[in-house]
Formats: sequence, C-alpha cells, structure tokens
Amino acid sequence: MNNLLIRIKDNVAKTIIGKEHVTDLLLTALAAGGHVLLEDVPGTGKTVLAKSLAKSMDCAFGRIQFTPDLLPSDVTGLSYYNQEKGSFVFKEGPVFTNLLLADEINRATPRTQSSLLECMAEKQVTVDGATRTLTDPFFVIATQNPVETLGCYPLPEAQMDRFLMRIGMGSLSHDEERQMIDRYINEQPLDTIRPVCTRDEIVSLQRECQNIYVHTDLRDYIVNLVQGTRKYGNSSVKGRGITEGVSPRGTLALLRASQGYAMVQGRDFVAPEDIKAVAVPVLAHRLISETAYAEEKESFISGLLSSIPLPTEDWTKP
Repeated sequence: MNNLLIRIKDNVAKTIIGKEHVTDLLLTALAAGGHVLLEDVPGTGKTVLAKSLAKSMDCAFGRIQFTPDLLPSDVTGLSYYNQEKGSFVFKEGPVFTNLLLADEINRATPRTQSSLLECMAEKQVTVDGATRTLTDPFFVIATQNPVETLGCYPLPEAQMDRFLMRIGMGSLSHDEERQMIDRYINEQPLDTIRPVCTRDEIVSLQRECQNIYVHTDLRDYIVNLVQGTRKYGNSSVKGRGITEGVSPRGTLALLRASQGYAMVQGRDFVAPEDIKAVAVPVLAHRLISETAYAEEKESFISGLLSSIPLPTEDWTKP
C-alpha cells in the first residue's frame, strides 16, 4: 500500500474498529478522486468515519447538516449587497472546502440536493452567472439512513450517479464490539486524531492513481460488465425489475475505482480481483428500477460478476 494511504488508514483505525474493507473502499474513492455515499442505519459510525478521515488530512473541512428547510444558497453561497463597498459581494458557502461531509443528505429537498450536482461532477459552482472553481482535492462524503422515510427525500438517479461508490457500514462482531467498549470507556479517540498528510500529498496521490496500469483485456472486461447491466434493461431480470443499466459515467467510475483499489492494495497495476472488489459498490446504486431494493441491485451485479467470463492473463505492468 502507498505509504500515505497506510498512514491515513492507521489513523482512521484509532476510532473505527473492524471496518478495514469499508476503510479500504473509502480510501479507494479518495485516491480515485470520486465521492462516497455512506448508507446505513443510525449509530453505525458513518459520521465518525468521515470525521476521522477529515482529521487525518491537513485540508479544509466543511460540514452541512441537511434539513428540509436548507436552501441551495446555504450550500453554494450567495451574493449580497455590501453597503460599504457599494457593490455585490459573494459569500462562499460550506461547499468551498476540500472535504465536505453532507450529513443526512436525504433530509433536504430535491432542490437543495441538486445544488451539489455541479460541484460533484465538475468541481465548480455557478451562482448568479459567475462560475467559481473549487480547490483540489474536493471530496464529498454523504451519509443517509435507508430505513427512515418520514421527512426524507430519496436521492434522484442523477444525484446517485455522481457518487463513485455507495458503501454500507455493516455490523460489528462480538469481539469488535467489546473492543470498541474498551477503547471508548475512558476516552474519545476522535479528539486525539491529528493530520498525517497535507493537501498537496492528496493531490499528488490522485494524479498517481490515474497512472495505475490497466491491461487491455481488463478494459474489455470492465466494458462487458457495464454492457451487461444494459443488456437486461427495460425488462424484469429474474424478478428484480431492472429497467435501466449503468451510464457511461459508471464505466469510467469502475475504471477509476479499480485503479484506486489496486493502489490501496499496494500494486501499480489493476488485477481482476480489484474490479470484482469494487463492482458492487460502484455499479449497484446506478441501476434504475421502480421496484428493486438496494440488496436486489447488489445481487444483480454479483450475478453479472459470476456469469461474465473473466480473462486470464499476466496483468503486471510491462
């Protein structure tokens, strides 16, 4: 693993117990320059994980607590008239940061949710006809509770497609939960975390990730997976009701996530295992269906991984 990623992972492990795979996926998204949706029931550590990562990096951090009365200008910023200067002045919103925690994003109205679309896809904000570029790195970690619907607004497909991955936290084993009690009984580990990397190091990491080698056969395999999701569009696949497959943005997302995961695993080339490890969190939430639940979409992608032949070659960088 890249030395920088090791430092960050070890730092996050001070607060998060037993979630090594989840942390690997989060670091994958960071290296790939994508955004993450953490989706799980309350109390599973979504916000703690996001704050632990933020504290591990010497970068600007912003947090938005999404509520039904939140306005788009509360996210992006707004122009106001400054009487002293005799002109309009733009006041930057919390989105002008390096790592943004969008907490409980599904509690905001669709209008406010859409204020993040341009930021996440193009790393820029347009207000009153003026476009302002966000500073690299720009990484959004959004959280949402999938079991509570009262006062919530499901994220539309366009918003879901902006997230590189959707990740579930999962539950703790008996030993892990006991370890959590022992660690937290006399202290709050989150308060002791200090930065272990700089903003420039993260930017360099993301550039390095784009140079991870991907064999031509694996590039075809990525395309075959995405094409497989579209092949069954407009029909009910084994009762799952998938109506639309993954968009071309999803193809590039799977490519970048595979490169990022390979980097997290300490390699300078992508192996088939990397693609299979990130396929479900990258592709499942991009499927469009009027009836299928998240678990059914994940099962559908898992079925594709089992049915599409995996080429066998030497994947090492020539």
